[in-house]
Amino acid sequence: MTQRIESFRLPNGLLVVFEPMRDVQSAALSLLVPAGGVRDAAGRCGTAAILGEMFPRGADGLSSRELCAALDNLGLQRSFSVGSAHITFSAATTADRLADALPLISRMITRPHLTDEDFEPARDLIAQGLMSLEDEPRQRLGKVLRQHSYPAPWGNSSEGELTDLETITPDDVRRHFQAFVTPCDAILGIAGNLDFASLKDSIQSVFSEWRGPAVPPVTAGSCPVSPYHLPHDSAQTHLGLAWETVTYSDERYYEAWAAVSLLSGGMSSRLFTEVREKRGLCYAISASLSTLKDQARVMAYAGTTSERAQETLEVTVAEVLRLHEGITEDELQRCKARAKSSLIMQQESTSSRASSLARDMYLLGRVVTLDEIHHRIDSLNVPQVKNFIQEYAPRSMVLVTIGPQPLNADCVNRLA
Repeated sequence: MTQRIESFRLPNGLLVVFEPMRDVQSAALSLLVPAGGVRDAAGRCGTAAILGEMFPRGADGLSSRELCAALDNLGLQRSFSVGSAHITFSAATTADRLADALPLISRMITRPHLTDEDFEPARDLIAQGLMSLEDEPRQRLGKVLRQHSYPAPWGNSSEGELTDLETITPDDVRRHFQAFVTPCDAILGIAGNLDFASLKDSIQSVFSEWRGPAVPPVTAGSCPVSPYHLPHDSAQTHLGLAWETVTYSDERYYEAWAAVSLLSGGMSSRLFTEVREKRGLCYAISASLSTLKDQARVMAYAGTTSERAQETLEVTVAEVLRLHEGITEDELQRCKARAKSSLIMQQESTSSRASSLARDMYLLGRVVTLDEIHHRIDSLNVPQVKNFIQEYAPRSMVLVTIGPQPLNADCVNRLA
């Protein structure tokens, strides 16, 4: 039986959504604050990333060590992550300890120290992470592909840019915090074995004094030109493709999901079977859905030897374009089985549900229940998915490559 999902909004604007899970002993939360990488000022890409690293370094009179010890004493597993739209704080512990953790979480989020002394170590850690990306061509490719797929600042790297880090100051981070770490447009998702009335009282008690301005909308710019090649002295070539699809809020989203699952949903999927197994063209190949609130892309990756890169590109594009051909009921059933396995695991995870609650409220303005997802997946049929694939076949593709030589992009250019 589906548990009733509750929600309320504090006078300061914080939206709280809660799903009870009576068969577990844990509880988890996911707090989205509208301070992600798209809010970084021009020439200051990485400000949000540094802020995310500085949050746990002391708050409201507690030193970093004192804050960490207090949270550890409650068994709180926690992390900050920085995305395009949000800085996300995620946490989980036993259900009986979450209420005790909330005051500490509130102090860390709303009253962090953000001292000059903590700035340099935080910035250095972000720089180290970015430098490690330079040694990972696949990760580097994903970053560049996103930049060429979404208009700035939505395509900007939420991890930051090495060239910008040296220009960012502690005052930049503090200004970012004051402007964007605000209860207006913030969303708190909570799931677990908790009593709603008690939880509501606790949240009102610890977050009611949080104040901050309304966050202005983001103005979108343009995308860099594609195809784009990044020279890299290697025996391998990494290639990325991206094309438009429907967003999570679109009525046909689950058809888009099925299409990508047919293309790259496991070892029986089209790309793995046709490009990797039958032809032996690449050692890695995949495709996934990437969805923002108002835009979405399918993003595909292949890693191969430079000698076979051109053929890999051409065969991959051909497989994408012929995806609608010969779809079988067995193929679709395998996609559904994979999805249901994932849903079963999600049903057992308070962290997954808390994250989904907050994400759904941001992207949709409502929560999608697991029963609804089951129904939407079960309702998919072969003619429906085939029709979607044909109707939303790529009209153009973004191509990004990393390797010793650029590739002939005719197979992509002729789509335009």
